[in-house]
Amino acid sequence: MPTRAFATQQVVVRDAIAGAIDEEMERDKNVFLIGEEVGEYQGAYKCSRGLFQKWGGGRIIDTPITEAGFAGIAVGASMAGLRPICEFMTFNFSMQAIDHVINSSAKAYYMSAGTINSPIVFRGPNGPAAGVGAQHSQCFASWYAHCPGLKVVCPYTSADHRGLLKAAIRDNNPVVFLENELLYGRAFPVTDAEASKDYLMEFGKARVERQGEHCTIVTFSRMTDLSLAAAAELEKSGVSVEVINLLSLRPLDMASVVKSIKKTNHIVTVEDGWPLYGVGSEIAAGIMESDAFDHLDAPMERVCGADVPMPYAKNLEDAALPQVANIVSAVKRVLNMK
Repeated sequence: MPTRAFATQQVVVRDAIAGAIDEEMERDKNVFLIGEEVGEYQGAYKCSRGLFQKWGGGRIIDTPITEAGFAGIAVGASMAGLRPICEFMTFNFSMQAIDHVINSSAKAYYMSAGTINSPIVFRGPNGPAAGVGAQHSQCFASWYAHCPGLKVVCPYTSADHRGLLKAAIRDNNPVVFLENELLYGRAFPVTDAEASKDYLMEFGKARVERQGEHCTIVTFSRMTDLSLAAAAELEKSGVSVEVINLLSLRPLDMASVVKSIKKTNHIVTVEDGWPLYGVGSEIAAGIMESDAFDHLDAPMERVCGADVPMPYAKNLEDAALPQVANIVSAVKRVLNMK
């Protein structure tokens, strides 16, 4: 029997999010949640289930459909000493509020010479979902990671959502917290330590999800699922793949990527966003600017979403998104396998 310290329970991602918010609201009276349908409806994806009933409309605040409006209210509240959690129903809709995210919140500390903090979390689902078309199925990870003044994190497991969200809420700077709609219903094991009310994860620390010897896959968010599946498929051919889950895009843990390249001498990056100016592009630049390049035995490959708006038809949507077979093929190419 495992000891209690290592005992695990299965926790669904949406419940991990709601639990983390609940605990941080209990810990700090300045924390509140604001957004569309977060209250009486308990969240568009039920990520705030039970919170309105417990904390009431003063701290779980339903808003009209006006991202620019409620994001502005939240940013102002953060500058006044509160700690808002601003939920976008999807990050596609954050485009309506990007002026407040970038020009109001991200730049406040710098432009005020360190006299104004904006401790706020912008959170919600990011990246392709399923059957929701071009305007609701995009990855904005590289957009926000491009901007100084923001911290950008992409959790994967239930424990990641707990530890990173609690750290984001306690942070004194704006954090963009990119979830994934297709992970909300997934259950992952959570240890007693990870279930602790003070469980926090550090930003800027990638995690090796799987040890390997022949090739490194660097990925984040839901693409970790596909990368692990590809690694298992490649193992049948005798190929040992190391899978690195970045977890944090700004700050970015290039040190872990470099360390893995020095072991495997090959790298493939996997993301479901568009290829131009993407996360994989930044990894490629980081390799060129470090001593990792000298350890590569083959050019790096990127597996990305297609450079098109997301199609609505299921067969075209599948063709526009990375699949396990695409990752397997990319690894085989960098290893010069038939």
